[in-house]
Amino acid sequence: MLASGLAAQIPHTGAQKEQPALSLSANPVVPQRVSPGCEPLSLIPAGLWSLEYKRELTTPLCLAARRGHTACLRHLLRWRADPDLAPGGRAPLHEACQGGHTDCVELLLEYKADPNLRSDEGLAPLHLCTTQDSLGCAKLLLRHGATVNLPSEDGGETALHVAARHCLCDHGRLYLRHGACVDARSTQEETALGVLCGQAAGAGEGCLQFCRLLTAHGANIDARDESRRSPLHKACGAANASLACFLLRRGADVNAIDYNGISPLGCALQSATLKRDLRPHLTVQLLLNHGSQKIWPAAFVKVLKSCAAVPEIIEVLFNSYLQIPVSEKWAEAVPEEHQLFYESFFRLAGTVRCLQHLCRSVIREKFGSRCHCLIPMLPVPKPLHDYLLLEPEGVVL
Repeated sequence: MLASGLAAQIPHTGAQKEQPALSLSANPVVPQRVSPGCEPLSLIPAGLWSLEYKRELTTPLCLAARRGHTACLRHLLRWRADPDLAPGGRAPLHEACQGGHTDCVELLLEYKADPNLRSDEGLAPLHLCTTQDSLGCAKLLLRHGATVNLPSEDGGETALHVAARHCLCDHGRLYLRHGACVDARSTQEETALGVLCGQAAGAGEGCLQFCRLLTAHGANIDARDESRRSPLHKACGAANASLACFLLRRGADVNAIDYNGISPLGCALQSATLKRDLRPHLTVQLLLNHGSQKIWPAAFVKVLKSCAAVPEIIEVLFNSYLQIPVSEKWAEAVPEEHQLFYESFFRLAGTVRCLQHLCRSVIREKFGSRCHCLIPMLPVPKPLHDYLLLEPEGVVL
């Protein structure tokens, strides 16, 4: 009996040299002897032991928590295994939270595991609640005294920052209900809203819901990080038009400048080619309809060279000017796959824009930063609304 109790505490290491090992078979009562020449990865889902040939300092309790084996965990704890022992840098509670194993977390906390224990990486268990499945783990941690505003040692991020990075709106709601500081700063001066707005549009509706949640709790819409970038800079750089629209409607500064002199429009243009699948022209269109300062006309050729593969952006930008000289020398910057648009574009070299465009420019100049709200109120057909709001048509006239 004494030997069983001691075994629960003894750290285990994976050997670097080849040697037989034990793995739990499909029948967990019968151990299998594994030959040294077997394929290690094929055995990992079968039980507790990873047979990779690298040294890993761990304990049976950590392994059971990592795999979500509640019965095994309970047996070890009854034999007085230390719930906070972390020879490999992470305690069982860290492992259980990362895996989203709610039953294991509850059991460890019942046996007095420390809900604020930091790993060697400086992370508390709450920092490892990074999936939807871990919501129950987070609730249990807070119920047992976890500090909701505890920062990580390296990045200084709180649990709310982590939830924002993974677009976990339900986690964020839980943390705010337990007193999370909505504008807590990381070591890079980022708030949770800033972290959230850096997520790509593909992150889904959860990001927009989270953004609404944070602003409803008083988040600073224009909070700047150490590079003086605002949440709007980050949303535009991520081509996240829905977040950018939300921020602009809440009064975000459309012409905020970071330490490098870059505006939100500049961020949208810099990332446009890389974010092509996310339709970055929507973000550019939003910014211009909310009063963003346009780029210097003489620099238009630089934008053409960097964004030529996204002709919608070139069209939206070009149509935001009353008149901008077109040079046939620019043709060498144009890719072949968008010939229809660029043929219409270069036909404007040495000519004046059409009367319809000139009327559009006058109306937009009159409405200024309120184009987004005043143009839809005009008593004209919707196609004209779209035209006035710079909706791309695939050609320019």
